[in-house]
Amino acid sequence: MPETITDRDVVRALRPFVRATGPLLDTLRDANLLGLRDREAERDADRKLVDKLWDRLAAVKVPGTAAWTRMDVLQRDEFWLNRVGRLVSLVAALPGIGGVLADRLPVQSALGAAGQGLLLSAIAGEHGFTSTEDRVRLLAHVLFQREVDGLPVDRQPGETSTEDEQTAALTEELRQRSTFRAIGATIWKLAKVLWKLEDELDKRPQGRLHHQALGMLPVVGVVGDYFGERSALKRVRKAAYAWFDTQ
Repeated sequence: MPETITDRDVVRALRPFVRATGPLLDTLRDANLLGLRDREAERDADRKLVDKLWDRLAAVKVPGTAAWTRMDVLQRDEFWLNRVGRLVSLVAALPGIGGVLADRLPVQSALGAAGQGLLLSAIAGEHGFTSTEDRVRLLAHVLFQREVDGLPVDRQPGETSTEDEQTAALTEELRQRSTFRAIGATIWKLAKVLWKLEDELDKRPQGRLHHQALGMLPVVGVVGDYFGERSALKRVRKAAYAWFDTQ
């Protein structure tokens, strides 16, 4: 990687990142979990207990359920912010146990950027921006303040096989098993992709000053970092909305 990170460097890093996150998020969004999406609750007091339990599951507002199909776009955005946001914020905050020493390492910034990228990919899909090219432009704009609209975002000759290999490597654990451990391993791999853009990571939306101050303390720093990442994700969503309006 050259000393000065170019727009092309940013695109090269973001393409496999987006390709790895996009299909996963789309699958979670569109999956008809155990047929729940097509199942509507019925008001029959004599129905069997098992059927009533199925109805309760169908009422849960998660992708693949009947309740999910009735949610509007903003409600789905809120789902991704709260459910996915809490998970990635916790993962990004864990290095904060070390306080200021951990804050000096790029790992926390890379994990935070990976979580923000996941959220951006998720809400982009809800707003109709489903292509890799659109999501690369969105992430470049929000995370790194880069405008790559005039840059060919598609793959160049000779890059196809390398990018396919990178994407496959990023999603290897998820193809083998769908567990929290596999999800955590995938987030870590996604963070390592963005780690290559170390000098750019500080440009991403950050938590407020009091979150950052608390995050510098050993042990309790994880609390400040967690709420800081949660606050930053709200800024990410706001920036994404502004970008959507310009497209």
